[in-house]
Amino acid sequence: MSETIPTVAGMPAERAPGCPFSPPPELSRLAEESPIVRSVFTDGHEGYLVTGYALAREVLADNRRFSSRQELMHHPTIDFREQFGDEIPPGLAGDLTALDEPEHGRLRRMLTGRFTVRRMRMLTERIEEVTAVHLDLMAEQGPPVDLVTAFAQPIPTMLICELLGVPYDERDMFRGHVENVFGGDASMEERMASFSALGEYNAALVAAKRANPTDDLLSDLTDSEMTPEEHGGIATLLLAAGLDTTASMLALGVLALLERPEQAAIMRDDPEAVPGAVEELMRYLSIASPIPRVTLEEVELGGQVIPAGTTLMVAVNVANRDDARFADPGALDLRRHAAGHLAFGHGVHQCLGQQLARVEMRVAFPALLRRFPDLRLAGEAVTRASDASIHGLTSMPVAWGE
Repeated sequence: MSETIPTVAGMPAERAPGCPFSPPPELSRLAEESPIVRSVFTDGHEGYLVTGYALAREVLADNRRFSSRQELMHHPTIDFREQFGDEIPPGLAGDLTALDEPEHGRLRRMLTGRFTVRRMRMLTERIEEVTAVHLDLMAEQGPPVDLVTAFAQPIPTMLICELLGVPYDERDMFRGHVENVFGGDASMEERMASFSALGEYNAALVAAKRANPTDDLLSDLTDSEMTPEEHGGIATLLLAAGLDTTASMLALGVLALLERPEQAAIMRDDPEAVPGAVEELMRYLSIASPIPRVTLEEVELGGQVIPAGTTLMVAVNVANRDDARFADPGALDLRRHAAGHLAFGHGVHQCLGQQLARVEMRVAFPALLRRFPDLRLAGEAVTRASDASIHGLTSMPVAWGE
């Protein structure tokens, strides 16, 4: 028999004022009470929130009993049936995050060879060049500057554009759409319109690549077995994820380091510590929204018997602060061995671009701190809306020198 566990409405998302690094306090409180929590979603669905590390890892690793297909899911705070009726549409063709096997594996195998650790490390020199260019631009402009727009956003934007073969001079257009989709300030209508616009843009881009391939990843995929629709969907997924997640990590990560000078010194002065330091920042910040799954059969999880067709939200931000897995998890310790964190997800759906993100952060964080060793906040950093899909900053004024 299932034991009594806490019940909450929807998904707690409001963060404590002046505390941009910690998960929402209500979610953290629930995690302390139980590794799995019952949730009544906005549309009346009785779902669950997974808050414990061990259960989160179990769910994400099991692609037989837990599905990623969005057309089977409910959302804790948005009633999609008001917009779509009883038939929720499937994910965009090529969106790996919304596919199960064998479709997911078929497409993933076509991409995996393009995102190997070795290939991403070969990009290090180019990442160093791009980072140096933007540090020079910051120095030329002089303080104060907004670190978000001067450093955190343009570096991953330029790199993902070069990797995919996307025209960099169109970055403001698609960055605006990405911000609408992930930022949390746009209405549902604006989010859907921006998502559609990104899909149309990438469909046209892929058509051009198929007609006249160039030296980039999207052109590499023109000789694969994927359909034009899947090709365009993958372009949208990679562009949006490559722009927003790393940019958010760079800005929020710098803020965390500036508030902890002893940790910043490790990132700046100890090259051998940098890879592990980046993993700890990933664990500590865990910027991605909860990962949804739906049960394909009756499942027993954490003492709960969960019926088939039930949506679970895996809250990796609190799972990554589970003291059963990480000692003193609320502390940022760049010398911690944080391997095994769930910031990139886990299992077959683990983030495809994680190696690129790692290399970008391993280069950018220490380069910034070495170039401006007295970097400091020059005003208040502004966080995104509480319901943003990717947690981060919208602005962060910084200064250096006298």
